[in-house]
Amino acid sequence: MALRLVTRRMFCAVGEAAIAPPSKSRWEKLKYGKAATWIRSLASDYKEACLDMVVGIREHPVKASVYMSVLGGAFTCFLTKPDYSSFEVSLLERSNQLALLSSWIRNASSDCHVQNLLKLRNEGRLCHVNLGLLSLVYFNEHTPDSKLYEAQCSSLSVLWREFPRRVMDVGFAGHWWILDSKMTNYDVNEDEFAYLPVHMQRTSPPTAQGVETNERLHRESWLALKVEAEEKEMIEMDKGSTVEK
Repeated sequence: MALRLVTRRMFCAVGEAAIAPPSKSRWEKLKYGKAATWIRSLASDYKEACLDMVVGIREHPVKASVYMSVLGGAFTCFLTKPDYSSFEVSLLERSNQLALLSSWIRNASSDCHVQNLLKLRNEGRLCHVNLGLLSLVYFNEHTPDSKLYEAQCSSLSVLWREFPRRVMDVGFAGHWWILDSKMTNYDVNEDEFAYLPVHMQRTSPPTAQGVETNERLHRESWLALKVEAEEKEMIEMDKGSTVEK
């Protein structure tokens, strides 16, 4: 009886071994695993999305061109967005430009704005924030390491609605726009013309006819003077009278 049971178990084990599938290799386990299945499904989804995008571009070329222009412009603005180091370089360059001018011909608005920025920078109150497509430079009421109660208490902090008042410059497309606008005509002191009549404080640009007239007069100023006949007679008479004497 015992021999029969042992024989039956041996035959069952051999049969199960013959029926069982062969063991998979490591590559097959990796190929048919959960991670591989998830990657294949993700690649299939991206493939279908790309095909739909190509079909949409063919069906609506104008709409697609507008979208691509907007995306390209946004990407360009993101790449050309200035940082705080470029702001410091621009500020020092503008300060050097103003320092080369006399105080009599220096624009008061430009000088006041630049000096205010330098004061805030030296005090450590200028801050920079990156907003993706543009950058902002603003000032704080206190320095970061200030231990005053007003600086540490969150209830006394500046409200967000007052943030536009503290913005000192906007960096966009590789330029600091407020600083550049303040430096327009930085070598023209407008206070010099404050006591002139109103019609003389502002000059209009010359017309094309006026420019031609000025150029003609300038060319004529280099020509030799022409003596008229009457002037020649007067000169001869003066010479005759001189000889008689």
